[in-house]
Amino acid sequence: MIEQQKIYDLVASYLVGKAVFIVDVTVSPDNSIVVEIDSNQGVTIDECVALNQFLESKLDRDIEDFDLEVGSAGLSAPFKVLQQYEKNVGNEVEVVTRKGEKYTGVLESVFSDGFTIVIEEKVREEGAKRKKTVERVLQFAFEEVKKTNYLIRFK
Repeated sequence: MIEQQKIYDLVASYLVGKAVFIVDVTVSPDNSIVVEIDSNQGVTIDECVALNQFLESKLDRDIEDFDLEVGSAGLSAPFKVLQQYEKNVGNEVEVVTRKGEKYTGVLESVFSDGFTIVIEEKVREEGAKRKKTVERVLQFAFEEVKKTNYLIRFK
């Protein structure tokens, strides 16, 4: 079986100096290799093809056969790496915590061990007849989050 770390290292060496970053590398027991990449400007098909060709040139099918798929991280896929959070600052996201709580808000900031979102909630102020919309900042540590997704809304 081809080692996942070997593929990761090959991809990392190829991406040095490029605006593209690694999201995920998986290698199944039957040597199906899947590489997900992303960048702040999005990933083109040409970038995926070039990385695919680079990996093909570094692996020998005569020694060990494999399937190889290189693609961009899906728009609706959960965030997996810090750079995806950084890329989406200012965008609306959905956060699901390990406790099962779900929040929707704008990703405000990202730091090494977590992030903050701004949510809107309706509260009734004392003596008021109607609820008022207020913004609240929520902070999350990465370890307490089950998944975070970019939120797509059609208006």
